[in-house]
Amino acid sequence: MIASPEAFPAMVLDWFDQHGRHDLPWQRNPTPYRVWVSEIMLQQTQVSVVIPYFERFMASFPTLAELASAELDAVLAHWSGLGYYARARHLYRAAVLIADQHGGVFPDDFADVQNLPGIGRSTAGAILSLACGQRHPILDGNVKRVLARVFGVDGWPGQSAVLAELWRLAEHCTPQSRAGAYNQGMMDLGATRCTRTRPDCARCPLAACCVAQLQGRQRELPAPRPRKELPTRATTLLAILDPSGEILLERRPPTGIWGGLWSLPETGVSASDIESIAAWCQDRLGVRPERVERLAERRHTFSHYHLRIELARIELGAYPSGVQDGLGVRWSAPQTVGDLGLPAPIARILADLSL
Repeated sequence: MIASPEAFPAMVLDWFDQHGRHDLPWQRNPTPYRVWVSEIMLQQTQVSVVIPYFERFMASFPTLAELASAELDAVLAHWSGLGYYARARHLYRAAVLIADQHGGVFPDDFADVQNLPGIGRSTAGAILSLACGQRHPILDGNVKRVLARVFGVDGWPGQSAVLAELWRLAEHCTPQSRAGAYNQGMMDLGATRCTRTRPDCARCPLAACCVAQLQGRQRELPAPRPRKELPTRATTLLAILDPSGEILLERRPPTGIWGGLWSLPETGVSASDIESIAAWCQDRLGVRPERVERLAERRHTFSHYHLRIELARIELGAYPSGVQDGLGVRWSAPQTVGDLGLPAPIARILADLSL
């Protein structure tokens, strides 16, 4: 038996009522603001990882107004370690826009929501269906996988034709009533039954009408992203300490990796080239270092490349004259760096330095 889009939602809803997740933090008092924050955090991130971040975020920014009036640094600090930091910057920008253009009230019009920074069609649909009970289809990674397997949709979902077919199915299958429960059920099915590897078909309510299950094609559907070798890039980061033990931090550019976060100064000079690093300090800081130590190399992988990080620890014998606290640069005591928005690899480096 092949599933029909007409019978499909009833099977999902019956399963969700009995076995779905009903007590996630954002499901308690599911206001548009809380659901919005959760949906942004859940993009490319598992629920188990998101829960503690969400709870800390809500403790500090319990309302949209408090988020809009916060400093970006505080928002980024609460995002540190969660990755994909553009999400936090977009969330903050959207909160400010809502305060300015919507009277501080999260909009309930689909077009208005989709026009906010960081919100696409699926996220807008999830927010308005889960928080407002509106009927909108969604198509996150979990839902794509369920639809591709049940209806036998071949191809990688990143291809425009495949994506269009999945959206067609999502639109057709979303029921007129209880769309929020249905959407949550689809996400739960993908997360707990129709998983990427080792799907639990024996306990899936859709197994009897699933093309992938009937044809033994669970590993083929959906087709994976075409593989390509990730390039490797290299950089050198400098842990520069002044005589009082404060460390120099620089804010990253607003776009690109770790955009808007605080990091260690970056240079193209090799960490093994002690004289060039000393000259860099003289030119940039107005003082030559008292000691330069090359530290163990680090490696970090982004979605599009590997980053090889050379690292040097620099101790200054005199206070620098060339860099003062100001826009984009600051000297920080080790015990205060945790209050800043730091990329997780930088936070680990600072912790390992035992400052």
